[in-house]
Amino acid sequence: MPHVKEGLGAFIVRVALGFTFFIHGCLKFQGGIENAAAFFETLGLPGILADAVGVIELVGGFCVMLGIGARTVSAAFALIMLGAIFTAKRSAGFAGGYELEVALLAMSVHTILSPNPIFAVGNLLTKAEATGREV
Repeated sequence: MPHVKEGLGAFIVRVALGFTFFIHGCLKFQGGIENAAAFFETLGLPGILADAVGVIELVGGFCVMLGIGARTVSAAFALIMLGAIFTAKRSAGFAGGYELEVALLAMSVHTILSPNPIFAVGNLLTKAEATGREV
């Protein structure tokens, strides 16, 4: 079990990471996923990839905030950020370009490497499975 300060810090990073991706996923669908698909195509990427990224951001962001599958989803977030940096943002440079993506990448890696998270619904589910009780 992590120390409370470490766990609280990881919790804050996890919620901020999940919330940021959740909002970006919402925006992709609210703005019309076809617009996101068209943007992906201008980068030379298949438009259908926008659907996958949007779902990962939306559903994954919600799950990360709750602490359900946070490490796995954060690995997907890290891949998305690497893709964004090297396709959409690289030519703009760091400042005014891909600094947000680098910060989200670092937060994703932190979440992947953090010890067992506190304030995570996933912990309740794991404990219930281990004891055979329902949550």
